[in-house]
Amino acid sequence: MTRQRIQKVIAEAGIASRRGGDDLVRAGRVTVDGRPAILGEQVDPEMQRVEVDGNVLPAAGGPRSYWALNKPAGVVSTVRDRHAGRTVMEFLPPDALRARLYPVGRLDEDSEGLLLFTDDGAWADLLLHPRYGVEREYMVGLDRSVMKAQKMALRTGIELEEGLARVDHLDDLTPAQVRNLLLLLEPPYPELRWYRVVLAQGWKRQIRRMFDAVGMPVRRLVRVRVGTLKLTDLRAGEARRLTRPEVSLLASCARAQTTTRPPKRGVSSEP
Repeated sequence: MTRQRIQKVIAEAGIASRRGGDDLVRAGRVTVDGRPAILGEQVDPEMQRVEVDGNVLPAAGGPRSYWALNKPAGVVSTVRDRHAGRTVMEFLPPDALRARLYPVGRLDEDSEGLLLFTDDGAWADLLLHPRYGVEREYMVGLDRSVMKAQKMALRTGIELEEGLARVDHLDDLTPAQVRNLLLLLEPPYPELRWYRVVLAQGWKRQIRRMFDAVGMPVRRLVRVRVGTLKLTDLRAGEARRLTRPEVSLLASCARAQTTTRPPKRGVSSEP
């Protein structure tokens, strides 16, 4: 591939517009072969390692890859981190790593569950950008039951730095649902009280911060669904390639949300 201006490479990867790519470079969020990128420099993404926020940009025009992982707790959701003991990339098989995948959003180190990977920047943007409002479903483990007033506060909204945060759904898990969930976890911690929480927002550590605000610290947080894709039978640390229908359904789900939800502030990230 011939060398191209770096903002064009970023745009073709689906990460941002060319102007947005310039902004990412100015903010110091882009690196080339491990060094900070220079505004307007030319690069060859097939020969050089171009990263945005630590995520490797895929080469343009090639086949795309899509994977799902049941992320264990205690693992960092980055491509690499010299300060972290383990990263999520260690759980992907060699054929996935050859595709230069990066995580679609994040789960914080203490959280676990469904985490997606791709080298398709446009597809990742559909799932991450707040304007699409893609739902994320979590199972929240607590030391005690949530009282009626606390549930009401979480549904009505909690003021966070980014704005008013609210849950779309908050339900008790049935015994059968708890049993099914524990099959996917390691270790299971069966003594916790479990709740189902659905969000269309995606602010950093949002669920933990909201539950802290009502005096209910989260002991365990498991993401079990993103849009139309469920965690289903992946055990902790297991990964699999997504099928083409699953990839298409997730993209269609994101596009459909733009006609039913108003735009939301903030950047979709971890719970």
